[in-house]
Amino acid sequence: MSLRLRALALYLRLVEKPYLARATDPVEGRARLEATARRIFPDPPGASYARAEIGGVGGLWARCGPAIPGAAILYLHGGAFIMGSANTHRHLGAALARESGVAAFLPDYRLAPEHPHPAALEDALAAYLGLLDAGFARIAVAGDSAGGGLGFAMVGAARKAGAPDPACLVGFSPWTDMTMRAPALRRNAWADPMLPVARMPEVIAWRMGGGDPLDPSASPALARFDPAPPPALIQASPSEILADDARAMAEVLRACGGSATLEWERGAPHAFQAFCGSVPEARAAVARAGAFIRAGLRARPDEETGDAA
Repeated sequence: MSLRLRALALYLRLVEKPYLARATDPVEGRARLEATARRIFPDPPGASYARAEIGGVGGLWARCGPAIPGAAILYLHGGAFIMGSANTHRHLGAALARESGVAAFLPDYRLAPEHPHPAALEDALAAYLGLLDAGFARIAVAGDSAGGGLGFAMVGAARKAGAPDPACLVGFSPWTDMTMRAPALRRNAWADPMLPVARMPEVIAWRMGGGDPLDPSASPALARFDPAPPPALIQASPSEILADDARAMAEVLRACGGSATLEWERGAPHAFQAFCGSVPEARAAVARAGAFIRAGLRARPDEETGDAA
């Protein structure tokens, strides 16, 4: 465990966790996250960004180096469904683009409580279908926290829409269960250096807007996939309160005939990959995720690289 990871966990415990425990205004939280992201999340060298609209959903293309033509990453940002944006997570999209050789599109999906479930899922699906319509035949879906859960839920939504599956899935500390029944919520309440478990019922209520938390489109850890789901890589920390969400999602995917690789990073905070510009464990995790995506979208041996989108 590096000194930088230890320092990050201490900072989150002393600063971010107390703030999240007392914050009650999602609008204020969004503004704070936007400002914090500009300050602490450096863009990878060579990264470039372009605003775009895909499938009627605004967002941001993130590129970093040569990209495989005809392939894309749909990256769904985290933020508990109530905050976050393409801008706050653009560095992570660009880092995945660099490591995978695939351009990433980050949609600005609608946020709760103004737009409760299934608004975010509808926007994620619209962006996915828009990428397909734009000629991207090979798409990886990735996301962190809330966005990670959206990615897994989107498989079922895409199938209902008659669309093909993504080539592969990546979830960084995915939030996949809205029922509050996971033992890790209590087991890791103190150990988690970032997320205050006491706030989760309120955030879930904002996200669900009166909807059923047992609905697999909101809690993909409760879903069943037939036929088998695409291959998935899930990375999480065993000490975060969402550890069981990651474990349960991997178990569901395997039980349904899919391949799910579950990687644990001990001592890491929730969605630690966001700190890939400063923490070596995060940088290594993103590199592994990029290699997984590249394998899932593997180009033909005679295919040349070029600019995507």
